[in-house]
Amino acid sequence: MMVVMKKGHSQRDLQAVLDHLQEAGLSGHMIVGVERTVIGVIGDVYPELSDELRSYPSVDDTVPISRPYKLASRELKPDDTAVRVGSVEIGSGSTVIIAGQCSVDTPEQMMATAHTVRSAGGHVLRGGAFKPRSSPHSFRGLLDEGLHILAEAGAAVGLPTVSEVMDPRDVETVAEHVDLLQVGARNAQNYFLLDEVGKCNKPVLLKRGMACSVEEWLLCAEYVLARGNKQVILCERGIRTFETGTRYTLDVSSIPLAKRLSHLPVIADPSHGTGRWYLVEPMSLAAVAAGADGLMIEIHPNPERALSDGAQSLTFANFRRLVEHARVVGEAVQRPFARV
Repeated sequence: MMVVMKKGHSQRDLQAVLDHLQEAGLSGHMIVGVERTVIGVIGDVYPELSDELRSYPSVDDTVPISRPYKLASRELKPDDTAVRVGSVEIGSGSTVIIAGQCSVDTPEQMMATAHTVRSAGGHVLRGGAFKPRSSPHSFRGLLDEGLHILAEAGAAVGLPTVSEVMDPRDVETVAEHVDLLQVGARNAQNYFLLDEVGKCNKPVLLKRGMACSVEEWLLCAEYVLARGNKQVILCERGIRTFETGTRYTLDVSSIPLAKRLSHLPVIADPSHGTGRWYLVEPMSLAAVAAGADGLMIEIHPNPERALSDGAQSLTFANFRRLVEHARVVGEAVQRPFARV
């Protein structure tokens, strides 16, 4: 249910409604818009609640929400949500480029990558320090050392940073070093982790699980939102299908669908979505044309020597070319690049 407040209501009026919900064992999530203030009611709503709330002079109406994801739904918040990461906004109508190494390796190579991302027009620097791998024998990241290397590279070029967090116990540590917390596909339905990042005051990049429907993906975001963190960015990164020519199937159609159902920004990760470096550019352009708020691209100075996912990493030259081509598509669909 959502409670629509009348124009000109006071803070005291608003608090009275929130107190009523709390006494009923429910929680109220307030969304202040340009035209109206709405309270999203979360919990086991009983039939008489609507009449109780309408008895308040400051309440204009109560409206049921049909979607299972309440806080992520456009029914509750029709306007787009923009999430600020450092000095850039994701979801404000422009195209944002997040790029960097799949796994942080040496300080020298990470610094070279950071300078390339910056000079090419990128907005956020990525680097994996904690790596979930299919095989326990694969490289699993430099852990804390990787976070320090990433943070130093980002600070050197003036770019905000993003890295994955895998364990609820590591959320605080990772949040101290990066500007954006990534929840990867393998942890998209790790509800204890989603609860923990939901309590954090850092923005969250939530990747779609490899077997998640769009509705399940939005319900994962609901976990974060329900804990009070309203800074969620969705990331389409490919789903598992019967196709073997690519690592996953990048579901470009999920981008406009998720944006129709939810007010949250949506970006695409064509690197993981295809697993093939030569498919990254065409799928990037398709994602931008489909309305993505940004791209997440893996690059490396020597992809053949990358500690993980070299086959999907672009060289610096190929990355620069992708950015220029994506810029043209972004202009054509009225989603120009965000200012650096």
